[in-house]
Amino acid sequence: MNPLAILVVPLGYLLGSFPSGYLAGQWCAGVDIRQLGSGSTGATNVLRQVGKGPALVVFLVDVFKGSAAVIVARGLLGAGAYGWLVAAGLAALAGHIWPIWLGGKGGKAVATGFGMLLGLVPAVGLACLGVFLTSLALSRIVSISSVLAAASLPLLMAGAGAPGAYLGLGVVAAVMVIWRHRSNLARLLKGEEPRLGQKD
Repeated sequence: MNPLAILVVPLGYLLGSFPSGYLAGQWCAGVDIRQLGSGSTGATNVLRQVGKGPALVVFLVDVFKGSAAVIVARGLLGAGAYGWLVAAGLAALAGHIWPIWLGGKGGKAVATGFGMLLGLVPAVGLACLGVFLTSLALSRIVSISSVLAAASLPLLMAGAGAPGAYLGLGVVAAVMVIWRHRSNLARLLKGEEPRLGQKD
């Protein structure tokens, strides 16, 4: 085993843990974003509680975190180290969801997951984005669009002929994102989930 392999998981986790949404709330509005709205540190909650500019920056940083974890792992281990690339990507998702700096209370891994996919299989990442945007245009509900994009991931990986490790990643990442949206799904069933442009 390449001795550098032991670095990619902690590095991926630390990249994912960078608290972009929390910092945006602190720096731009003097608030703890975890105490507002959905409690998520992701771009959607930042949009609703802080504003469009900070939300865009948070989204881009979160996408970068996912891509960077995979790109660093590939640079250290090579493009054929599929299992380690997947491990680094999943570590970034875990870091975003359970960041060490925020007591394990982070975001819902949608933007970071998108970045991870762009780093691994760009065509699949863009296809997931297409599912998300189509659903968002029809429903105006970010959460259901995120869940549908996540649910489509294993099918898109299979359709792209991705390596087996990537298919497994598709299943695990989909489960993580959908699980993180369980409160949103409960609100959807009650008809209480806010649409884009509405506050929680």
